[in-house]
Amino acid sequence: MNPPYILSDLINRHATVGRIDWIGLRPARLETPLAVEAAHIEMTGLLGDHRARPGKRAVTLIQAEHLPVIAALAGLDAVAPETLRRNLVVSRINIAALRRAKLRIGGALLRMTGPCAPCSRMERALGFGGFNAMRGHGGWTAEVIEPGEIRLGDAVAPEA
Repeated sequence: MNPPYILSDLINRHATVGRIDWIGLRPARLETPLAVEAAHIEMTGLLGDHRARPGKRAVTLIQAEHLPVIAALAGLDAVAPETLRRNLVVSRINIAALRRAKLRIGGALLRMTGPCAPCSRMERALGFGGFNAMRGHGGWTAEVIEPGEIRLGDAVAPEA
């Protein structure tokens, strides 16, 4: 006999802890993000990122598992993380299931705030249909609760 499942318990249950696979800093508007091995997240976002500002969009994240989906929908063999212009690529945990949750990423604590819609630049970056390829796969935004250091391979986990 299966035990009864309570929705709130299911919402807080994740099969694995996530991982940071890629960190990108955008040095200036319209410039290609630079991949780095580590970064400091401040209250305004990633130190060295030109869009750093406090609020609900301080940090942007995208699901690593969505990169092949975006590529397939755009008719491409692959999509590099820097093409999509997000700060962090996260794998092994469903970030869409973490909406409004506090998320410990390395030494920083973020609160997931909402979807990160694609911009018209995706049409240029990915080619014809690129904007629509990103819809529903554009990633998520987060606000910073506690600043801290992050590194490639750091754990990504919900915090109670």
